[in-house]
Amino acid sequence: MSKGKGKARAAQLDEGLMQIRANAAGMDIGATEIWVDVGSKDAEPVRRFETFTADLNEMAEWLKRCGIASVAMESTGVYWIPAFQILDSHGIEVVLVNARHAKNVSGRKTDMLDCQWLRLLHSYGLLASSFRPAAEIAVLRSYLRHRHMLIQYGAGHIQHMQKALTQMNLQLHHVISDITGSTGMRIIRAIVEGERDRNRLAAMRDVRTKATKETIAKALEGDYRAEHVFALKQNLELFDSYQKQVQACDNQIADHLRRLESKANPAEAPAVRREKKKRRNQLPLNVREEAFRISGVDLTQIDGINESAALALIAEIGVDMSPWKTEKHFASWLALCPNNKISGGKILQRSTRKTANRARDILRLCGQSLMSSRSALGAFCRRMCGRLGKPKGIVATAHKLALLIYRMIKFGRAYVDIGQDRYEEQYKERTLKHLARKAKQFGMQLVPSPESQVP
Repeated sequence: MSKGKGKARAAQLDEGLMQIRANAAGMDIGATEIWVDVGSKDAEPVRRFETFTADLNEMAEWLKRCGIASVAMESTGVYWIPAFQILDSHGIEVVLVNARHAKNVSGRKTDMLDCQWLRLLHSYGLLASSFRPAAEIAVLRSYLRHRHMLIQYGAGHIQHMQKALTQMNLQLHHVISDITGSTGMRIIRAIVEGERDRNRLAAMRDVRTKATKETIAKALEGDYRAEHVFALKQNLELFDSYQKQVQACDNQIADHLRRLESKANPAEAPAVRREKKKRRNQLPLNVREEAFRISGVDLTQIDGINESAALALIAEIGVDMSPWKTEKHFASWLALCPNNKISGGKILQRSTRKTANRARDILRLCGQSLMSSRSALGAFCRRMCGRLGKPKGIVATAHKLALLIYRMIKFGRAYVDIGQDRYEEQYKERTLKHLARKAKQFGMQLVPSPESQVP
């Protein structure tokens, strides 16, 4: 711990309001230093600490000596994580705050003033804590996010391999759907090892490949330049390296899943509605049973949510819905509802908030997958896209998925799909009731046409 430059004079802040948290502190997080304010709990209320582990432990001990029970800090990059974990291990409540919700209205911006401003707002109960799942779920979230990052890095090397093939005028990616499939990888490995005979390379074709042997052989006639083959070789090795890292991450995820608390018996999971084709980057374990065991509900019963999406959603939102009072609060946290900006009694803007919420992105992808589904949710998605446009329609579908997930996890309800036909019938009935009510308001009566009554 080290003091600030010169004499740090505390800002004169009006504290005439009634404080909700008397034992509160504010903390401004930086990459190399942390400023902490404890108010009137110490003769030197504002102190500066470095970010080394020893300094963080010293800071936590000082806060405990001052009788601090709750600390507010901004979620600054990843710098808040070590301080959060150390304070939490010392039994101090940490409130993680969105920086946009705690802007200093005075306009003066220094680290010392920021920590004082955070303490003042927190002591009055004016700061809402950002959501963070339970510790064990947060570990699963970290593993899944890291796995997603590895897959993205590996995908970059797939593009580089395709670029090297194109530079050699090998049109392999035009005759097969995926160069990382069984046919593509056998051919690429043979090219790296020195094989140049196009007929021998085409003979490595998998029997399930739609392109004929002659077509593949014609696509493999090119200019095998040494520099491009070298680039292909290195990117293949890097891709294989990332695949090995993904497998190691999968094993770590499986070990952690087995240690999580069970809420249901996997044997009691609902029957699989339809068998789905296994995807390339899918976890090599029964994800559906594990997600059901952890959460107590089968989210894959909702159309559009596959096994991987169900586990990713559980890792992002947890299995406890108590942080959100209602399903509307949950949808608002996901930024899947209109963000009305009103001035002078007029709505200036209603677009959804910009956010980096990963659960929101997953739900939007799930909503997009419903465009061709013959389920009730598929019919809803198509109706919303036809009325609002595709981008807004997908957001509306993601909003509906969020409400279903909240109800299932919160109340343990099962989802039952009524089907596309029944949904269209219910929509027609609602529309007719609405039209009949409107006609009655104008002193008229809605009468069906004779053509509609013909069997």
